[in-house]
Amino acid sequence: MKRQALTRRKRAEETASGGNDAASASGGDAEDTFDDEEGAGSKYSRLTLMEEVLLLGIKDREGYTSFWNDCISSGLRGCMLMELGLRNKIELEDTGMRKRSLATRRVVMKEKSERTTGDVLLDEALKHIRGTQPTEGIQEWIELLSGETWNPLKLKYQLRNVRERLAKNLVEKGVLTTEKQNFLLFDMTTHPVINTAVKDRVVKKVQDTVLSKWQNEPNRIDKRSLGLIYMAHASDVLENAFAPLSDDDYELAMKRVRELLDVDPDVECGKPNSNDVLWGVVAAFLK
Repeated sequence: MKRQALTRRKRAEETASGGNDAASASGGDAEDTFDDEEGAGSKYSRLTLMEEVLLLGIKDREGYTSFWNDCISSGLRGCMLMELGLRNKIELEDTGMRKRSLATRRVVMKEKSERTTGDVLLDEALKHIRGTQPTEGIQEWIELLSGETWNPLKLKYQLRNVRERLAKNLVEKGVLTTEKQNFLLFDMTTHPVINTAVKDRVVKKVQDTVLSKWQNEPNRIDKRSLGLIYMAHASDVLENAFAPLSDDDYELAMKRVRELLDVDPDVECGKPNSNDVLWGVVAAFLK
C-alpha cells in the first residue's frame, strides 16, 4: 500500500511539473507584461501610468474629468512615452562623448523590443515611433501624438479618443462603469468609479511617495511612483490626490513636490539608476 501511494504521489508530481513546464513554454509569446511594486496578479498591478493619471482626474460619482482641465490631454501622451521607457521599449539616443540636453536627444527603439506591450494605445504609439525615420525628440512626440502640428502630413500620428479608450480599459478591469448623462443640450457617456478601493490605492501611492516613503534623492524613489507624481502634476490632477490630507501633511506634501519640480532633469538623468526617457518627459513638461 505504501509503495502504491508513493507511486501515485510521484506521478502526480510529474504531472504538475509537466503542466508548469507547458505553461511556461506557452507563456513565451510575443506579448510583453509588467508588474509594479504591488505585485503581479491583482487588477491594480496592471494599471498603466495613463490609467492611474486618468483615474486621479475622474470625479468618482460624475464619471468625467473637469471641463476646465486642458492639461490632461498632453499629459496622457507624456505618460505613454514614460510607460514605454519604463518597460524598456524606447530610450533616448546615445550622445557618446558629447554632452547634449535631453531636449535635443531623439527617441529610438531599444534593441530586442519587438514584442508588443499588450496595451493597444502603447502599441499604437510604439508603431509610430518604430516606423518614423528620422525619429523625433520627446517634446515633438508628445505634440504629434496629441495632434498639435501644423504639418498635415504628420496628423497621422495623432492618437484619437485617448481618454475614452483609457476609460473603457478601466471599465474592463472593473474599476469604472459606463453611464449616460444628460447635459441640457447633449448626452454624454460618463464613467463613474465603482471600485473605490483601486482608486484609493492610487491616491495612497501618490501620498506615500511624498510622505512616508519620501527619499531626498529623486533617483532613489520608485520610478513608477516618481513618474506618477510628475505626470499627475503635468496633467493638473495631483491636487485631487492631496485633498484628503490634513493641513500639515498637505503642506509637507506640496513642499516636497516643489522640490521635485525644482530639480534639473539633465543632471538627474546623468546619475546612476536613472531612466533617460522618464527624465526626458519630465524635462518636456518643466520647460
